Amino acid sequence: MKHFILILFISLVIKNGNACQCPLTQLNETELNKYDIIFKGKINALKINGVNSEAIFTIDELYKGMVAQNFKVIFNYDDVCKLELRNGDEWVIYTNYHQIDNAKLDFCSRSRVYIKNIKEDFFAVNTGVSFDEELKYLQKNLGLHKLLKNNPNRVENRNIIPTNNQFIIILLCSMLGLIFFIWLVGKFLKK
Repeated sequence: MKHFILILFISLVIKNGNACQCPLTQLNETELNKYDIIFKGKINALKINGVNSEAIFTIDELYKGMVAQNFKVIFNYDDVCKLELRNGDEWVIYTNYHQIDNAKLDFCSRSRVYIKNIKEDFFAVNTGVSFDEELKYLQKNLGLHKLLKNNPNRVENRNIIPTNNQFIIILLCSMLGLIFFIWLVGKFLKK
């Protein structure tokens, strides 16, 4: 029984200890093709809401994708394996679209934060590529893309519930249209 408990304990520790490890990837064209959006930007707002937490980035350089200067990225704040996002931090984000105008941040993407002291940059140690070298690679191989202008007529504004007055007007117009249609069909069927 003691051996069973010991084996169970060791297996749980090993399982949880390796839960946040991702496979190392090379910075190449194949890796870049995995992502819809790649940019460098700073976090200017965080909204912590569990699984649907949001980070609003102000994009400095866009390497891939079509996005506006302020771009929302959704992430899971409750996940054990999460990227530590803080206001003002500068990031290179690799992500894919989640909805029409925002993306979902994946822990195992190549996304990385800028760390001033290169000796503390664990990503540079693991991959052999510093933050600045990665930026130069992206600029050279993907180039800089233009940001979209902020559009006041965004998709989220299309699902606004009408006011009571608007609802009554729409209902009356629909009823009048239906009555006209019935009258029209009745007039032509009598002939």
